[in-house]
Amino acid sequence: MFDLIVRNANLPDGRTGVDIGIDGGRIVAVERILQAQAAEEIDATGRLVSPPFVDPHFHMDATLSLGLPRMNVSGTLLEGIALWGGLRPIVTREELVDRALRYCDLAVTQGLLFIRSHVDTSDPRLVTVEAMIEVRERVAPYIDLQLVAFPQDGYYRSPGAIDALNRALDMGVDIVGGIPHFERTMDDGTASVEALCRIAADRGLPVDMHCDETDDPLSRHIETLAAQTIRFGLQGRVAGSHLTSMHSMDNYYVSKLIPLMAEAEINVIPNPLINIMLQGRHDTYPKRRGMTRVRELMDAGLNVSFGHDCVMDPWYSMGSGDMLEVGHMAIHVAQMAGIDDKKRIFDALTVNSAKTMGLAGYGLEKGCNADLVILQASDTLEALRLKPNRLAVIRRGKVVARSAPRIGELFLDGRPARIDGGLDYIPRY
Repeated sequence: MFDLIVRNANLPDGRTGVDIGIDGGRIVAVERILQAQAAEEIDATGRLVSPPFVDPHFHMDATLSLGLPRMNVSGTLLEGIALWGGLRPIVTREELVDRALRYCDLAVTQGLLFIRSHVDTSDPRLVTVEAMIEVRERVAPYIDLQLVAFPQDGYYRSPGAIDALNRALDMGVDIVGGIPHFERTMDDGTASVEALCRIAADRGLPVDMHCDETDDPLSRHIETLAAQTIRFGLQGRVAGSHLTSMHSMDNYYVSKLIPLMAEAEINVIPNPLINIMLQGRHDTYPKRRGMTRVRELMDAGLNVSFGHDCVMDPWYSMGSGDMLEVGHMAIHVAQMAGIDDKKRIFDALTVNSAKTMGLAGYGLEKGCNADLVILQASDTLEALRLKPNRLAVIRRGKVVARSAPRIGELFLDGRPARIDGGLDYIPRY
């Protein structure tokens, strides 16, 4: 007698007609025609059942703050930083917590149950850190939230940033962050990477740096980050986020850089929505779009995962908390429209991101945590195309969110009365 059985599921690896037995918050059986009963059964009706979506790069302290204190007129990264810098000194813990909790509500309905958020430590009050630690505790029953100590205004550039970052880590922030390309000079950026990796090694913490989020092909801090990762023995525990300067680097240099990154086992986190919105702002035409070299990095064996980064904040006026929207955009801007390409894109929203975050018990195999999402689509390719409704979101074996199927009604002679776009129009690959 199980707590829950999800029947007739299609899995991301291509298996169909699978039953998933859940007991005690864990998956205890994954097989065809599971001969068992349960307190509750859900018929997936031949739809995709996936592990939850994972966002390894987000800014929860700024989310839903769009228009405060005003809109980003230029639409640039630097104006967004300036706007946030104006809001940060006057924001309260209460409003930070309220906005973050409202975003987490949205995230759960989208099947997004794991988030890594960068937390700005530039304000010496560290009210952002206090607020996000409170949020981490409050959402723990339904979202795993990791926090990165992020010196938004620069580790060396901003007075007091060194002390503030260390205090944030002492308060219980999980990961060491940085932003070397925002330091005053390239040398300062290089020095910040070394200093922050040393802190991570001394404290036994992972590293996740905003790295080379610029169109400047000479912004090469990812090379330093890879070298320092090897130096301090941090392989597999370091993420380079954005890496947009690789879009503009010459191919010869990249042919040297990518093997170094692979040797360091760097986790790569592009943010497709934000990267193509903010980069190339100084170009006329041809205009660069700025996302890093996703295909080449994947082909080299690096772990590539995608982040949402922002939702309705000073940097990005759009966003929905839907990681499939992120993957949908990645397909277009990376020009990865093949069948195998799309499967790799879906992995970048799920299993790759879980690896980046070091999640234990993630997946759909026996023994994994019973965290899963039922989507109104037949497979991963259709999920990326349709960005379908999440029919059920399950956390540790309990349904935490539901959405009704998206059904269209037709009033046309001789044509169907109802259309389920997730099942009725499936291409036969």
